[in-house]
Amino acid sequence: MPTFSSYDGTALHYELLGEGPPLLVLPGGPGMDLRYLGGLGGLTDRRRLVLLDPRATGRSAVPADRGTVAFTEQARDVEALRAHLGLPAVDLLGHSAGCLIAQEYAAAHPGRLRRLVLVTPVGRAAREPDEAELAELRAARSGEPWYPDAAEAHRLLTGGGLTGEAAAESGRRTHPFSWHHWDDARQAEHRPEHGSPHAWLRAAYYAGAATPADEERRLARLAAVRAPVLVLAGASDGLIGTAPARAAAALYPHARLELMDRSGHRPWVEEPGRFVELVAGFLDLPDPADLNTFN
Repeated sequence: MPTFSSYDGTALHYELLGEGPPLLVLPGGPGMDLRYLGGLGGLTDRRRLVLLDPRATGRSAVPADRGTVAFTEQARDVEALRAHLGLPAVDLLGHSAGCLIAQEYAAAHPGRLRRLVLVTPVGRAAREPDEAELAELRAARSGEPWYPDAAEAHRLLTGGGLTGEAAAESGRRTHPFSWHHWDDARQAEHRPEHGSPHAWLRAAYYAGAATPADEERRLARLAAVRAPVLVLAGASDGLIGTAPARAAAALYPHARLELMDRSGHRPWVEEPGRFVELVAGFLDLPDPADLNTFN
């Protein structure tokens, strides 16, 4: 089981999958075990994936200082992994909440980043999800057999008052909204062992943008990134919608937004062929200016 010691001595786990030039991959959640990413729809045929279990997640250790779990701090772990692997520069992919760490790394270490891929990014790094868009996406699924139960669970969650296992169970019932198509195979993607057992982790992770002033300063730093950026959004993503992805793409001077029509929050599962071609094609571009002709 490959591990390395990060800047503060915390032991972090990572996995190597596939062949080709390396691509560092950060899972979402926060608190999702890297195993839910699998081979990213077959991207392992084109790239050597270096998948990291973030601190306090999966098989990585819980740090002595819980404050270092904040997404603004975890870019230091990415840099420690880059150094451990002996890479002069990296291509970096983040999914969902992992995009926050990826974007922070891009801003903090511009000379070490070659290309950045943001897959269904959450808010905070640009702007929060558009609740009107989310309501429309969810209402569009009203003809599905699972809709009444998922809609009721969403009502209970947003109404407040749920804690512990009751909140977790309602969250599980809303999972169909995250997918373009919900079936037995999609249900298998939401295995409980892929989530964090640490109840404190989510609050600690998002403490990196605690105030509006913090967020404005962060946005200014992100906007200074000059590396090429590919942003992927799922058109059916009823978890976060497409607004954060659109805002993230608009933030960067060399960014391309791709909307995947038959995908929700995990496009490598629902449109694996297109996902691989988009990501690998982007990473293979020789020059940022080629974004103008990328398809």
